[in-house]
Amino acid sequence: MSQDDTIQIKVGKHSIGIIGLTHVIEEVAEDFAHKSDFEIQTELLSRLSRSNYIPSNIQDSYAKAFLREFKKHIGKPYEEEVSEGLEIKVLGPGCSQCDMLDKILIEVLSEMNILADMEHVRDIKEIGKYGVMGTPALVINGKVVSVGKVPGKEKLKEWLSKFV
Repeated sequence: MSQDDTIQIKVGKHSIGIIGLTHVIEEVAEDFAHKSDFEIQTELLSRLSRSNYIPSNIQDSYAKAFLREFKKHIGKPYEEEVSEGLEIKVLGPGCSQCDMLDKILIEVLSEMNILADMEHVRDIKEIGKYGVMGTPALVINGKVVSVGKVPGKEKLKEWLSKFV
């Protein structure tokens, strides 16, 4: 499996890259869609443990996260993981403007002494889920705050201060 097969999901309060998640969920969905949550969690954990390191002391947290992603995939209601703190996503394919936004954000977070879970989403399908038509785009705690430009430091500070 390649890096393209790695999906970022929330496990507890951390974003974790899981290799082969989409493929495994598609396989399990065929045979397990009508099974109990426990059976689905057990199967997902078993299959995903083959290509991912899952610490034994937090397997329950991973199992819950896998079940949540499974339910999202098959269109069943699910409970979203509540983030503790600030969650920032830069949406963009990795162009120079996207990379510049990453760099400026890191500088601003450092200047403001803010801890944040920051992720650069490069997958076009994932970017599309936010309904943005331009990149780079900036999402803070699930809210799209900027599309198609690199905001200045002062504007970023203003937005971030509203979320902390």
